[in-house]
This record gives sequence, structure tokens and C-alpha cells, in this order.
Amino acid sequence: MHCGRFLRPLTRRDMLERCANGFGLVALSALLAEQQGQAAAPPGVRRAGSGLHHPARARQVIFLYMDGGPSQVDTFDYKPLLEKYHGQDPHRVFKVEPTQFDNVGKVMASPWKFRRHGQSGLWVSDLFPHVAKWADELCVVRSLVSKFPEHTSANYFLHTGSGLQGRPSLGAWLSYGLGSLNQNLPAFVVLNGGLIPPGGLDNFNSGFLPAAHQGSLFRAGNPPVANIRPLESNPAQQRDKLSLIRQLDRAAARGFVGEDAVESAIANYETAFRMQSAVPELMALQGETSTTLQRYGFEAKYEPTRIFARQCLLARRLIERGVRFVELTCPNIGADRWDQHSNLRSGHEGNARAVDQPIAALLEDLKKRGLLDTTLVVWGGEFGRTPFAQGSDGRDHNQYGFTMWLAGGGVKAGSVYGETDEWGYKVVKDRVEIHDLHALILHLLGVDHKRLTFRFGGRDMRLTDVHGEIHQALLG
Repeated sequence: MHCGRFLRPLTRRDMLERCANGFGLVALSALLAEQQGQAAAPPGVRRAGSGLHHPARARQVIFLYMDGGPSQVDTFDYKPLLEKYHGQDPHRVFKVEPTQFDNVGKVMASPWKFRRHGQSGLWVSDLFPHVAKWADELCVVRSLVSKFPEHTSANYFLHTGSGLQGRPSLGAWLSYGLGSLNQNLPAFVVLNGGLIPPGGLDNFNSGFLPAAHQGSLFRAGNPPVANIRPLESNPAQQRDKLSLIRQLDRAAARGFVGEDAVESAIANYETAFRMQSAVPELMALQGETSTTLQRYGFEAKYEPTRIFARQCLLARRLIERGVRFVELTCPNIGADRWDQHSNLRSGHEGNARAVDQPIAALLEDLKKRGLLDTTLVVWGGEFGRTPFAQGSDGRDHNQYGFTMWLAGGGVKAGSVYGETDEWGYKVVKDRVEIHDLHALILHLLGVDHKRLTFRFGGRDMRLTDVHGEIHQALLG
């Protein structure tokens, strides 16, 4: 009762509606405080309370995703015994596990020569003459395993830590946990060279995390994003239009307090507006020297090389602009990705020719610009291949042992970790699970994988589920 009048008590919805602006101001003040703190921090340093659990060795990640599963015994895991037993029945020399297509051929030696490179003496096949020059920067992990022998589930597992559809991607977890270093660009960007992995866009999904953290898909061409060019005739008209959208969004938000779909849509509108100025500048390569473009492969006769060259150069430019996680997908070479169930020689040669020169140029650029120390580069696919043929000239899927390499970002340069057996078939030493890889990546960025959680379905969910081990020998 107030002044002789009875007042209807506030319902919970009424209270939330009336307090919505206050909540927004609290969030805004926290955001501004964080921005001011970051602005005052020295380059490469994040203030306490910014989401880090321990000092970070890296700030950003570039994932060079090799779609389809490159063959470890044809790339970075040299097995001379395959030459000795080439053409023999594999069942007579080792136990053959069930394969995806159950078409087991003879033991098959690699069609490519392996050579030692750098002071580290790292074995690299002739498929990668350019990357081989950077052997002393690579941390080669030869003991990865997967739980899935089929592309879609294996891709979900590699990207999200679960073989099931719908979980948040690694990039989404990093966006959620650490945010972006540039408010004008998304924290998680996928540079699509032409091939979306099996499993589709759910490989880059935000899952149960807020939708604002999903991967933003950029095409390799120009424009990279649909509707990135303003349709308004002048900037003032565009600002008026955005102001109206903000008013409508605020009105809608008052009726849907706490609804992720609404709040993420508002956040994405704001990001899209800022991207209209940031993305054209990102794509303007006129400032790059002709020497730089040539090093990346912009003048290559092979079109897939030119496509991947642009992706790698854009990845470097995104890192320079503070994007947290950048993933590159493969260009289309006319074969089935790295998935050579037949025609291994032509397929792997085409894929390596597309990515080798651009990756080497990317590593060189990051090194010269002082970015490699704080940028973790990850190369690899969802599984490996068998040491015996599928049919006569291909290799089937192999989840029992495969290779990935890392560079920069605090890993041990010029090193090899783990072993497969003498055939390159199964891991026999220092087994590394996909959960371990995810835990390592988070650790290098200053995040404890056990403490980065999100409450969903009555449970504190995390990228590594209840698994994940940090292999200390991988740290530099």
C-alpha cells in the first residue's frame, strides 16, 4: 500500500524487464573496464581476471586442417621396413585390424623419398620441400589416435571433442573463454578454401555455448562474406539504420531477458556492422609486396596453390588483427581431399602441392614479424592411413596411429614426440588422444581445460569431457 492506494506487486517478468537496462549497464561497464585494462597492458600480456588460469605461452591459433586424413607414412613418419616388405601380404607380417572398406591389399612402401632436414634431423618426405626448410620449428607428434574410423564422427571428434553432432567447436570454446583481441572481427574465423569437411558446418558450431561464439565462415575470394558491402548510399544513412535496429533490438530484448537467440542476434548485428569496415581493409592486399605474394604462391600455375596462398596470407593478417582462432580448410584439387582410397600418388601430390609453399611462407612471415612465439600453428587431419594398400594403389583409414605437427606458441621446436610401430600402423609409445591435443592447446593459451566449463543439461560441460592429459614433453 502506498499513499492510500493498493499497488499490484511486481511479477518476476516485470522486475526483469524494468531492470534489464541496469543489467546492460553493468555488463557494459565490465566490458569497458576490460578494454581499458587491456589497453593499458603491454603487448602480449593479459591482465589478471581476463580469463587466464596461468601465464599463456600463446595468444592465438591457426589450424591448418588437412581434410580427409593425410598418410603419416608418406609425410612425416618414415618407415623403411615398408620398403623391405613392399608387395607382401600384410596378414603374414602383422595383425590387420578391420578397415573402413575391408579391401586389404599388399604392404605398400611410400612412393616418396624421405630425407633428414635441419639441425634437428627431422624426417620429412619429398611431398613437402618447402615445409621441410622449417623442420627446426616443428614439433611433430607421431602418436595421435582417434576413436572413430569414419570421416563425419572423426571430424566432430577432432573439432569438438565428441563424435556426436552438436557440440561446441574448439574455436567456439576459445572465443567463449578468451574472447577476441579485436572487437571489429569475430574471435573465431574459418577460411574456406572450397571444401567443407564431412559433418558440415557443425564442425564450427557453438553448440550449447552462446551462438555469438560460432565460427564465421569466410570464403577465399572477394568478397569473403555475403552482404559485407553497405547498401546505403552514405555512412550517415547506415548509422541511422543501425540506430533503428538497436532500438528495435532493445525493445525485443526487454521481452526476452536472458534468451541466447535474441542476445546473440543483437551481438552479431553489432559485429556485422563493425566488420563492414574491418573486412574490406583485411582483404586489401595492395600493401603486401610482390615478393611476399610470390613467396606465398600467388603466381603459381596450379590454381589450388593460389587459393591456399590467399588463405594463408589472410590467416596471417587475421592474426595481426587479433582474431583468436583461425581455421583453414583445403582447396578442391579435383580429388577426394587427402582421402586417397585409390590413386595415392596423384592425390597426395596434388594436395601437398596446394599447401606446401603457402604454409612455409606463413611460417616465415610469422617468424619474421615476431608472431610465431605467440601463435600456435597446428597441422593435421582427422586420422591417418594404413601402411598396406587398399586395392592396389590407395590407403584406407587408420585411427590407430597418425601424425600431426605443431609450431610456435610455446611448443618444443625441432622435436619428435611419440612412436608408431615399425610399420607406422599403431602407436607403441607416448599415445596422444584428441582430448590430450585439445588440453594442450588450451594450456598453451593459458586455460586449464578442467576449469573451462559451461553449465548445460544439469552438468558442467567442457571441451575435454572428463579426459585430457598435458604431455609436458611437448612444451618448449
